[in-house]
Amino acid sequence: MARPDLNLLLALDVLLDEGSVIGAARQMNLSPPAMSRTLSRIREALGDPVFEQVGRKLMPTPKALALREQVRQAVAQATQVFASDSEIDLKSLDRRFNVRATDEFLSIYLGQLLGAMATDMPRAMLRFSPEEDDVDEEALRSGRIDLFISGSRKLGQEIRVQPLFTTTFVGVARVDHPIFDGDVTLERITRWEHINVSRRGKSIGPIDTALEKYGVHRHVSLIVPNPYTALFALQDSDLLLPLPKHLASSALAAGLHIRLFELPTPLETVLLTQAWHPRLDSDPAHQWLRNTIHSLCNEYETSAKKLITP
Repeated sequence: MARPDLNLLLALDVLLDEGSVIGAARQMNLSPPAMSRTLSRIREALGDPVFEQVGRKLMPTPKALALREQVRQAVAQATQVFASDSEIDLKSLDRRFNVRATDEFLSIYLGQLLGAMATDMPRAMLRFSPEEDDVDEEALRSGRIDLFISGSRKLGQEIRVQPLFTTTFVGVARVDHPIFDGDVTLERITRWEHINVSRRGKSIGPIDTALEKYGVHRHVSLIVPNPYTALFALQDSDLLLPLPKHLASSALAAGLHIRLFELPTPLETVLLTQAWHPRLDSDPAHQWLRNTIHSLCNEYETSAKKLITP
């Protein structure tokens, strides 16, 4: 193509992001037939189907996957060119952020973040992506996710990382659990069965490493993929649940019939961070998102200590 239609580049970026003609049409304010015609032009320009129908879903071809990051960067750079001489109006900006975040962050800060977005960037949308088998830094490089919020971990050298807050683990049980009838000791914490929260189905967590130093072991009888299922499972059982303190305190403040207790063996403090690819460093909308998240975390009053059972 001697004179390429750059509108096709924008449309391809949206299609790769949405994985759906209908979703892409909605985001670009086009009718589904018009979006289908645009996809046909993209296929002709690239000499590739771009998407293949697999059941009810459109799956990107290998060439489309290989082009994803290049397309994303080109659109981001073009946006910066046109925005270089004037400040972007965030209030009128249509933008979707793909974020991968821990349940702990979502339970504490999501409501406040949505409130800030409603004021400063009301046309934007957050889409939280589940944890997948792909490498987190590769998801950032490819543009599948725009921001990654998790416990601190080693990422690629070029990935930008910013600390948010620290937390540790506490024990959680139903409000009238017999463990509260006496001191919480190593022997008593292993007397009752435990729940383990793991998206990957693991039965071992940080508490098992700590207990092993004392030669004691807990029995995990239930593994669930998220803490919300675990918290409700506590209501009618004698199960015990180790959880990050911020998340447990948030559940208590929400009115669940639970009590928190200090674990008899301290666990390592966990640092939560946010990470992004450097191509988004100067993107005004992304800057607003990560600066807002950082401010919310800094302003959060750690009232969890007052909610722990002595």
